[in-house]
Amino acid sequence: MKIHRLMLAAAMIIGAALPASAKVDMAILPGRDTVQLTIYNSADLTLVREQRSLTLQQGLNRLQFSWANTLIDPTSLDMLPRKQADRIDIQALTFPPRTQNLGLWQVDSRVGGDVPVEISYLTSGLSWRAFYLGTLSTDETAMRLQGFVRVTNGSGEDYDNAQVRLIVGKVHLIDEIAALARRRYPYGTPTPQPVPAPRAQALEADSEMRAKAVFQTAESVAAGRPKEIVKEGLSEYFLYTIEGRESIANGWSKRLPSFDAGSVPVVNLYKYETERFGDNVVRFLHFQNDRDHRLGETPIPGGAIKVFRSLDEESHLAYEGQSRFQYIPVEEKAELNLGPVDNVLVTPTLMDVKTDRYLFNNNGDISGWDDVQTWRIEVNNTRDIPVKVEIRRNFDTASWEIDHRRSSGDFEKIDLDTVQFSLQLKPQTREVFEYVLTLHRGQRAD
Repeated sequence: MKIHRLMLAAAMIIGAALPASAKVDMAILPGRDTVQLTIYNSADLTLVREQRSLTLQQGLNRLQFSWANTLIDPTSLDMLPRKQADRIDIQALTFPPRTQNLGLWQVDSRVGGDVPVEISYLTSGLSWRAFYLGTLSTDETAMRLQGFVRVTNGSGEDYDNAQVRLIVGKVHLIDEIAALARRRYPYGTPTPQPVPAPRAQALEADSEMRAKAVFQTAESVAAGRPKEIVKEGLSEYFLYTIEGRESIANGWSKRLPSFDAGSVPVVNLYKYETERFGDNVVRFLHFQNDRDHRLGETPIPGGAIKVFRSLDEESHLAYEGQSRFQYIPVEEKAELNLGPVDNVLVTPTLMDVKTDRYLFNNNGDISGWDDVQTWRIEVNNTRDIPVKVEIRRNFDTASWEIDHRRSSGDFEKIDLDTVQFSLQLKPQTREVFEYVLTLHRGQRAD
């Protein structure tokens, strides 16, 4: 039988008192029956809930709990009987002086025999992060989106056959759990402090809504069915509970499948904006986390994504780029920046510039005028698929106008000093358009 780093021993003292000369037998109790890990991604924080069977005798029992070489916060330790709670009184948890990594529970029991209890605590060193794979269809109008999470265990403790739950959302901590775990004495003093342990369960909010999504693992594929994850909204948090059990040894990382959504509609978009991207055209993918896009069941945690493109029916792939995105709530749009490209080109050329319509003040000095610029924009699509291109032009004044008679490109006003031209280009085609921009200066701007 495997011996865990985290040991729980019991010293049972029968009756209300015991002579000082009496012998106390110490026995290592059986290991965990079950364990549940609730891991936060915004803080170095994990709530652990263990189910164990204690052998109690009627009267006073003392239980010894040791957490050496782990990152457990001892001040968060809590124990609750799961049966006959009205006949079992967990009176105190104390930390003996001049000892480290050791706590003593005092339990007054009016029953004898095996009693199931839940031991909960907070620990540091467990973390998780999300990452994704996207595979575009050949025409790049749809994408298979696969989600994964990687759980890493650096807590000092092995967790076998654990139920794993993942929390999305920020949590406010007054003290870092790792710092509390590394203190020489639990409450910062060698004097025993009979302070009741805080209930770690208070970190969990009541469930307000429930939804289900399909997650796949190697285990579930072998079983011939998808593995299920239950997802719950907890006010400002979101909880993902992975079906079944996972063993995560100390010092190891484990990849767990999250979801697999096929044929998510996407918009393949190319953007040009000198002030943001220089002379580069930058490629973006757009999709929305809603039911129309075969998503929308739950928010999507932020993470990194690598995007590939299907080249043929034999599933040959081409690497298209990678991006990182933030948390995507339900019904919100996602924009993936895949970086600069050289197969879609935008070349703006200033064809002519002049000044016009002067205004003079009472002294005969120029007090206002117009800058008139003629621009020629060439857009070249060298790809074998149609593309959508957005070209933004920013001005140094909010007082401007464009001569529609000289422009063949459709545009819209984005804000006071920005317009956007949108074009749809067929494969292997080139388009050219011109516009005349008038910038009003000085009193002309008024």
